[in-house]
Amino acid sequence: MKKTTKLEAILWSVAFPGFGQVLNGHLIKGIMFIFLEFIINVNSSFNQAIMFSFLGEISEATRVVEHQWLMFYPCVYMFAMYDAYKFAEGKNPRLSFVPFAFGAYFLTIGLMYSPIKIFGISFGPIWLPMLSLIPGLGIGFIIRHILNKIASKPNYSGRPS
Repeated sequence: MKKTTKLEAILWSVAFPGFGQVLNGHLIKGIMFIFLEFIINVNSSFNQAIMFSFLGEISEATRVVEHQWLMFYPCVYMFAMYDAYKFAEGKNPRLSFVPFAFGAYFLTIGLMYSPIKIFGISFGPIWLPMLSLIPGLGIGFIIRHILNKIASKPNYSGRPS
């Protein structure tokens, strides 16, 4: 069986958490992610909030979403992407998890601040977390780069002195 490329695994995981695992041949893990996505999605009214957000009805999206459930989504979503990436064909760069972890963190922060207007604009529970992902990934890549530079210095043991 031909292994899935890293790009293919990431893109299918973006489409639906668990699909990347299924393509990688990790059926139980894939089904678990699909089940988690379904449970969180239904209990948080996520699809309804997405629909209202895309129609420009941000206040309605904010009203229907259940934040207590939706707060689980960023970590499940980003971990499913990372897991699909990690087990796909190809070399795994050192510390490749860092951008995914920071992406999940920033998505969660964006979700927490989504009910608040920023500069008089309400971005809502969909757009603010999505916009927050961009700096989260960027900072994650920068931190990964710095940590890799530090680790590549001669005589670096990885332990504090």
